[in-house]
Amino acid sequence: MYCSEEVASTVTPMASLQMTNIEHRTSNVGHRMESVQGSKFNVGRSMFAVSIRRIRKRLALAGKVRRSRREALSLNARIALFHDFAPPPTGGGHQFLRALVAEWEREGIEVAVNCLPDSAEAVLINSFNFTPELLRRLLDRKIRVVHRVDGPLQVYRGFDDGTDQHIAELNREFADATVFQSEFSRSENERIGFDLARGPIIRNASDPTIFRRNEFEQIGPQTPLRVVAASWSDNPNKGLDVFKWIDANLDPSRFAFTFIGRAQMNFQNCRHVPAIPSSELAEELRQHDVFLTASLNDPCSNSVLEALTVGLPCVYRSSGGHPELVGAAGVGFNHPEEIPSAMERIRSDLTEFRENIQVPSIESVAEEYLKVLCVHP
Repeated sequence: MYCSEEVASTVTPMASLQMTNIEHRTSNVGHRMESVQGSKFNVGRSMFAVSIRRIRKRLALAGKVRRSRREALSLNARIALFHDFAPPPTGGGHQFLRALVAEWEREGIEVAVNCLPDSAEAVLINSFNFTPELLRRLLDRKIRVVHRVDGPLQVYRGFDDGTDQHIAELNREFADATVFQSEFSRSENERIGFDLARGPIIRNASDPTIFRRNEFEQIGPQTPLRVVAASWSDNPNKGLDVFKWIDANLDPSRFAFTFIGRAQMNFQNCRHVPAIPSSELAEELRQHDVFLTASLNDPCSNSVLEALTVGLPCVYRSSGGHPELVGAAGVGFNHPEEIPSAMERIRSDLTEFRENIQVPSIESVAEEYLKVLCVHP
């Protein structure tokens, strides 16, 4: 909108102001229209991208179903395990299930992973670490399903992102029975209100071909006690506060501390070894005298079981399933300041603490799983 010089000369100041306001409003309307059109374009593009992702996801699932059915035709497995394995080095659940499958196969019981042969007598699913859509597509007959659960994860992780509820829903949909890894895990699930299918407590066990018991070495009174801790997760609830205290306060003339794995800190005074495969971890454990675990609300720590299996007594945080696992083979603590005296107690009678170690064998654990799966050896 504009004025010629002739017209402008006859326009009063008020009229000029009104015309300026009209121009400004007209310009704003144009900008808003462009903005609305741009927003509609962005929304449309976003919806198109979501549709593409959904199509790709459906195609990926269809491909996985076809591969699983094709693979099942060539198998004579009696147990079908549904679990999405991650390559090592990885956390305790992956390590335990690898050991469990290896033991069953040593006993002549074939296991199919993420497929369901006609020969399968039972299905074992692990927590939320499997693909439910795949299992739904493959379950075409009545078969016993056992659900191995962890957690509750909200207690272990320190926050609730809905995963525990998701696990409970999977349990209601699929499970005929539940395997709990500790009394702590079962009681906490009940306390929070997750109505999981009934089932036994079966602890994890370590692979005996990797975690062999070490040769006992007597520690002199002035020799630094070799202490080791390990964690593949950098969740602060794995004991970050304790490791920071140890790095700042532990007396190196009395204790030589090694941390293996991942932590949200840079060690200044302690030895730090990055995450390593199980065979290397076992060798590292055998080079130490005592294992330390500082995690909070950990239901059944595989690292504790691995350390006990190679013959290391434990200094453990009195939390979660640690007291159940360690028993008389270690000393508990509530605050970091108590750790040195706990280590000295173990040093003073290392032989007795080692003799008190009681861990389930992978053979006995495999047998307990067969019982709940109703698969006869």
